[in-house]
This record gives sequence, structure tokens and C-alpha cells, in this order.
Amino acid sequence: MIMTIRASLVLLLFALSPGASWAGEYEDTIKVFKNAGESGDFFNKSYGYALFPTIGKGGIGIGAAHGSGRVYEKGKYVGDTSMTQVTIGFQLGGQAFSQIIFFEDKRAFSEFTSGNFEFGAQATAVAITAGASATASTSGNSAGASGGQNNANTVGKYQHGLAVFTVAKGGLMYEASIGGQKYGYTPKN
Repeated sequence: MIMTIRASLVLLLFALSPGASWAGEYEDTIKVFKNAGESGDFFNKSYGYALFPTIGKGGIGIGAAHGSGRVYEKGKYVGDTSMTQVTIGFQLGGQAFSQIIFFEDKRAFSEFTSGNFEFGAQATAVAITAGASATASTSGNSAGASGGQNNANTVGKYQHGLAVFTVAKGGLMYEASIGGQKYGYTPKN
């Protein structure tokens, strides 16, 4: 158990360090989501998306997550984003995952890029790597997945103009917590 706690803290510190992502990491993460079941279809039918190659998450009672990413409008890189999450509840461990948020239309894109966007505790994400990641929601909604990251059978749709998918990268976390995610946006120079 002490090894799990140490590994969680190291993972979280690595994720919180600036400059952890390279341009190639974005391209590789886009390929994963394009080849991972239904999330691939969203690239053709969305107005834009926010991509986070790695988000680190860890907690012991109180948890935190953080990651940096890029925002794309009609396939073009237009700015940078960051995600911060604080949770409270039963949780132990650490994990890393990739996340993509698709924007259904210009309105949803504009809301996200307005500066400070937040997901409430009811937000849900579809986990597209079976056996490695599971999500829970306070809204009672759930989503299932089967197969690996390259042949996932996912259930995903827009909710309030957004569709969120995650792919587990590693780690182990036990969690029954509540919290929200806050996103920041900076336009590309």
C-alpha cells in the first residue's frame, strides 16, 4: 500500500510539471482517439476539440488532477488549455489518462474558449480502454466499453454541446468521490 501511495504521488508530481507534452505526443494521442471506436467519428462531425495527451490524477481522501492541452477549431490548432480538478471522498492511488472534449458547434466552442470553463460534478466521460479505466457519475449515467484502445466499442454522444472521451494510460486508483473540473484557455500567439 505504501508503494501505491508513493507511485501515486510521483505520478501526480510528474503530471503537474510544466512542459510535459511534446508536439509528437499530440499527434500520437489524436491517432489513438481516431482509431478508438466511436470517438473517431467525432473528428468529422465536431466544430472543434480540446486534447489533453496526459492528465495526472492522484489522491488520498482529497484528490487532484491536472493536465495541459491544445484546442483545435475545424482541425487547426488555435490555443492552449489546462485542466485542474479537485475531488473529495473515498479515493486512493494515482493514474494517468488522455482526454478529448469535442465541441458540437461554434456556441460550445465559444463557451469553452471564453476563458474559464467548468464541468460540474454531473459531467460524464466515456472510458474507451476496457479493464483499465472506469468512470462514475453522480448523475446516474454510465457508459461502457469493450476491447482495447484501438478497437473499443464506445457509447458516446453530445451532452450540452460537448462529448468527452478518456483513454487510460496507466496507474491504479480507487475512487468514489465528487468534484468538478475547471479549464483555462489561452489563444495561440
